[in-house]
Amino acid sequence: GFSGFAAMLTPEQAKQLAEVPEVISVEKNKIHTTATTRSWDFLGLNYQMTGTSSGLLKGSNYGEDVIIGVVDTGIWPESRSFSDEGYGPIPSRWKGKCQLGPDWGSNNCTRKIIGARFYTAGVLDKHLKADTLSPRDRNGHGTHCASTAAGSIVEAASFNGLAEGVARGGAPRARIAVYKSGWGSGSFSTASVLAAIDDAIHDGVDVLSLSIGGRGQVAFGALHAVQKGITVVYAAGNDGPRPQTVGNISPWVITVAASKVDRSFPTVITLGNKQQIVGQSLYYQAKNSSGSSFAGLLVGQGCTADTLNGTDVRGIILFCLPLPDDARTPVSTFEYASQYVRNGGGSGLIFAQYTTDLLTVTASVACQGIACVLVDLDTGEKIIKYVGAASSPVAKIEPAHTVTGKEIPEAKVASFSSRGPSRDYADIIKPDIAAPGANILAAVGDSYVMYSGTSMAAPHVAGIVALLKAEHPDWSPAAIKSAIMTTARVTDKRGMPILAEGLPRKTADPFDYGSGNINPTGAADPGLVYDIDPRDYNKFFGCTIVRRTNVSCDATMLPAYHLNLPSIAVSELRRPVTVWRTVTNVGEADSVYHAEVQSPAGVMMEVEPTVLVFNTTDRVHSFKVKLAPMWRLQGDYTFGSITWRKDQKTVRIPVAARMTIQDFYADVA
Repeated sequence: GFSGFAAMLTPEQAKQLAEVPEVISVEKNKIHTTATTRSWDFLGLNYQMTGTSSGLLKGSNYGEDVIIGVVDTGIWPESRSFSDEGYGPIPSRWKGKCQLGPDWGSNNCTRKIIGARFYTAGVLDKHLKADTLSPRDRNGHGTHCASTAAGSIVEAASFNGLAEGVARGGAPRARIAVYKSGWGSGSFSTASVLAAIDDAIHDGVDVLSLSIGGRGQVAFGALHAVQKGITVVYAAGNDGPRPQTVGNISPWVITVAASKVDRSFPTVITLGNKQQIVGQSLYYQAKNSSGSSFAGLLVGQGCTADTLNGTDVRGIILFCLPLPDDARTPVSTFEYASQYVRNGGGSGLIFAQYTTDLLTVTASVACQGIACVLVDLDTGEKIIKYVGAASSPVAKIEPAHTVTGKEIPEAKVASFSSRGPSRDYADIIKPDIAAPGANILAAVGDSYVMYSGTSMAAPHVAGIVALLKAEHPDWSPAAIKSAIMTTARVTDKRGMPILAEGLPRKTADPFDYGSGNINPTGAADPGLVYDIDPRDYNKFFGCTIVRRTNVSCDATMLPAYHLNLPSIAVSELRRPVTVWRTVTNVGEADSVYHAEVQSPAGVMMEVEPTVLVFNTTDRVHSFKVKLAPMWRLQGDYTFGSITWRKDQKTVRIPVAARMTIQDFYADVA
């Protein structure tokens, strides 16, 4: 992929090496971290259906023989999700290898898992000692991601009876190449990830899926992959809902936010006065369980070490209501309270919280053997009133059950999903797209477990990319990215706007979900695409070659909004700006598209021309977008869009603009 190497050097050696004229840069190794049954049906990719909903699956033959490279914590080859039954020979173009280890033999590589490698460079010894030196996944994260992207079809998968259905990947007939770069609890090093990307380029993967966080050096390894025709998909990160936390923000990759699907796990709580309250949990009972029964109910204000202070919880249900001035995160409070109840012999935990996405923690180790249920603050107040009126308050918690479909709100952006704008490249909207990433059921070891994170969202997109690659093998990575972004949904099936969980919940904008929630069927037939010659990226992100160790290889040479991206962001709008975009017709040859312009608030936006006419000879057209501030203002971002419409087909890109007066103006007052 590129000319470079990783080595253990002293600071003095690194300094000397940086002074060699032929050396562009010397950079210190960094450590990175890891960033279902219902989700594919929700996205319209039901392999059992006939008709238009399954068109992409059938048109791509379920992604057959597309090779997805998964850079992660390895894979568990014995999982049913990686069965190679019915697969033909490994594609002859494959150049990869099966690297052996103490718990990985040559038979662990199959016609499904066609390659497996592992990388240890730059990884701390403590993480290596907690793992095995092989491609085998002792963490579970890599197996979960690989099965989400390309898992074979597995009937009757569930998490202890919850979320039961058919588990499968987005491209269930795709091949998987494993590049284990994460170790122990999920620690990656820059050196190991770059080495994995380099080998993946050589081996012949079609798609790379990386569910890791970070910024900087790794992105330029991905650039070399894109320039070789490989689509690279990254997770956006799990630091939301705080703004400017999005990672993996290079314009040549697809950066994926996490959204929710139309599924919930209602859990009935019966109070002693027979009032029933419905919470959410992943609580289940063992098959030989005698069922639910009433237990004493105790209120723990705040549920901190100070407020509980040795409180006896043996045999009772603890109800936690957060204190108004509690600055801790709900996750840390929940984990402490559940561990307290479990260690103290308690029966269960009811945890009141503002709206967020903590459901998977109710199935954590701390909740094993007890019932952990989440309720909202309004419901919590009802419990408080009951406890205050009862002489001996009691409650009973029933096991959760699964509800899917029309009665469940659709496609909210998950609260943990990292948000834009990008701190590094403000003239690029990131993330690019949202995909299911909350409470996703997929393979872990020999079973199926629910995980949440943008780590789960990225392989959803990788699987869809594999389908698009199979159906449109001549499309470039930029064309595939464009098809995904311009067909995304910003409303649900009822026409209601997609929301973003946060503090508070709000209508989502491009810094929450990019172009919107992914629409695989639409992406297969986008009409127009915004294509990019990958060499064009070099004009915008060149290396500044200087003889020092902190050499900059990501300095923006020109405003990034001049890249032909399927989005427009102008972060410093002080005077009129003209931006050009070029679209290529990949749909019906004789087509006429009309522009629909929604200007960002406070910005005058015009498109010229407003009509694009395509035929067999004119497949490519350019148009210009003029943006002008309406006032002299040190403002904030506002959002709009440009849509090209032909009958019912729409090709939409988001627009973000910020009016400014001064440079380096801190908007913190």
